[in-house]
Amino acid sequence: MPRRTKIVATFGPATDAPGVLEAMIDAGLNVVRLNMSHDSHESQRKRVQQVRTTARAKGWPLGILIDLQGPKIRIGRFADGPIELRTGGDFAIDAACPLEAGDATRVGTTLPSMVEDVVPGDVLLLDDGAIELEVTAVQGPRIQCRVRHGGKLSNSKGINKKGGGLSAPALTEKDKADIQFAAEVEADYVAVSFVCNGDDVRQARALLQAAGGQGGIVAKIERAEALGALDDIIDTADAVMVARGDLGVEIGDAELPAVQKRLISLARERNSVVITATQMMQSMIENPIPTRAEVFDVANAVLDGTDAVMLSAETSIGKNPAKVVDSMSRICAEAEKERLVRRSSHRLDTVFGRVDEAIAMAAMYTANHLGVKAIAALTESGSTVKWMSRISSGIPIYAMTRQVATRRKVTLFRGVYPIRFDVSSANIHEVNKEVIAELLRQGTVQNGDLVLITKGDRCGVEGQTNIMKIMRVGEHHLLADD
Repeated sequence: MPRRTKIVATFGPATDAPGVLEAMIDAGLNVVRLNMSHDSHESQRKRVQQVRTTARAKGWPLGILIDLQGPKIRIGRFADGPIELRTGGDFAIDAACPLEAGDATRVGTTLPSMVEDVVPGDVLLLDDGAIELEVTAVQGPRIQCRVRHGGKLSNSKGINKKGGGLSAPALTEKDKADIQFAAEVEADYVAVSFVCNGDDVRQARALLQAAGGQGGIVAKIERAEALGALDDIIDTADAVMVARGDLGVEIGDAELPAVQKRLISLARERNSVVITATQMMQSMIENPIPTRAEVFDVANAVLDGTDAVMLSAETSIGKNPAKVVDSMSRICAEAEKERLVRRSSHRLDTVFGRVDEAIAMAAMYTANHLGVKAIAALTESGSTVKWMSRISSGIPIYAMTRQVATRRKVTLFRGVYPIRFDVSSANIHEVNKEVIAELLRQGTVQNGDLVLITKGDRCGVEGQTNIMKIMRVGEHHLLADD
């Protein structure tokens, strides 16, 4: 049985070495993440070209996700190098301080308007929460603070407000240029950082489409404010990412596990795709094996129903990117053997508004209760297989499509595997036999297996899925009518 949970890996200097990409594909890589916080458009374009060329040569579709930097709020730089903040001492975030002129008493910030978002008693978290400052006074452009937890502070560290509330726009000018780049390289997904509400997603989609891009939008949940607008964000985006770094800083580490579980459940319930990210195999940046805690972290995300798990520095700068992907793949595969992962009561009480969605739900119910070996969905846009993949199951779903973009798009969907299949070239009365023949060529079924096929009266037309048929491999007659 192929692994159902997908693996997203970040590319960087460690993946540029000859043979690394091929080894990562062999280990089970599904989606490549390009972090626009690092490297130029030129270097990222080279990676896109390498990924597309290698994927074609290997016959293994890979999705590409462009991850926007977003309005990362940072302090400025220190004129004489890092400083040491003493607990109980005073320090200021001062918008009037030049970004290159910080000292032991104050430092500038990339968000001068921060003074409008804080009041005495607020807590500012620097360097992913390692340093805590309590606001004691706001005096013009200066935020005066008392150091609650001190330590070494160096240049350009991030700033968060505990509980959220710093009002930076979701898309910067750099992000808009990077969206243009994403359209140019035909990225399959664009991830929007620090989303607060559905309007942030809508703006990103409008910019991408205006630039000629057709990729999906991934909303990264890493602001506390986003938790109050989850329904709108999930319904507006194509996927959501549980970005546990900044989110954990803003809401506190102790709250993260329950929020992660809620996000995964809500995303699947609302027919969205969900990625779990941040430090999942962090120790493998240096070490050859993961810690037991990391094994449990990955496995629990799989058990909760995540579509994908993501690697960041583990692959972009780690010592052995392919080994990390292989380790994560093995953990996912073992977790998927748990019986509860294959059960579902998803949307049993729902009235469906579309025929193709109803067919997708009926297909999964039938397959889960009939002993079907494989599901073959003839699809143009990938919508049918996305709906199917929301249902917990151990049955592989094959997205059979002529559309290259759709084959790459479904690389993020749990339990869905793309197969190149041009239905427009097949005789309408022979399509079912052609589907079975292709699955036999792929080695996914054998004589005697039951296969469930979904398609439309008008094959090759988007949104027309209205037929479900069941066939037994090796027999030419149908076991069930339309």
